[in-house]
Amino acid sequence: MARQPQLDRATRVTTESSVNIDRREFVISTGALALAGVALFRSLPDFVSSALAQDPSAAELLKAGPLEEMVLGDAKAPVTLIEYASMTCPHCATFHEVTYPVLKKKYIDTGKVRFIFREFPLDPLAAAGFMLARCAGNDKYFPMIETLFAKQQEWAVRQPLPPLLAIAKQAGFTEQTFEACLANQKLLENISDVRDRAAKQFNVQSTPTFFINGRQVRGALTVAELDKQIEPYLKGQ
Repeated sequence: MARQPQLDRATRVTTESSVNIDRREFVISTGALALAGVALFRSLPDFVSSALAQDPSAAELLKAGPLEEMVLGDAKAPVTLIEYASMTCPHCATFHEVTYPVLKKKYIDTGKVRFIFREFPLDPLAAAGFMLARCAGNDKYFPMIETLFAKQQEWAVRQPLPPLLAIAKQAGFTEQTFEACLANQKLLENISDVRDRAAKQFNVQSTPTFFINGRQVRGALTVAELDKQIEPYLKGQ
């Protein structure tokens, strides 16, 4: 059953959000002592002091961060769409369930849009989801992301490890590789760096946040809104 989009269609970061999460809290929230080696999940910056007055430059926005870019579509496409998402964000799941299939079929697969997906975890469980997608390998990254969004209500729960492990095993993980992935301190740090860079340099304050040819658009776009945002760039193509 499709999720009902909420009014603002974005999951916002606020000062009340539980984002100051240390290593012990990461372990507790994911429910496994096997994660005891995971590093600090740093707090998000103060958006009031770091907010930007305007959209970042295209060159700065397209500069690769600490992790390899996850990209779909033609490098020469007239439109570049960057999405910042959190794996536990229900609005992101709604976008990927309802609008993303249209985006891929109508724009990405036809060479009109180059799609870049970047991690912006709002909590440790979202970070764990991204870690598993990265560990799955480049060829399985997007299928893993889509599966995690589709099954979000199954694993974004009080005891997430059993359903997460079941999903990971379908992607080829063993219990040992699953635990090793979630204990990868460097990977967690790099994912946190992607998120922190987006917050500090690009004024990402909620998920999902999109940059369409450098212009920031917040909230889970509907198909109609997606067309409205993209079509002006395709005139004369």
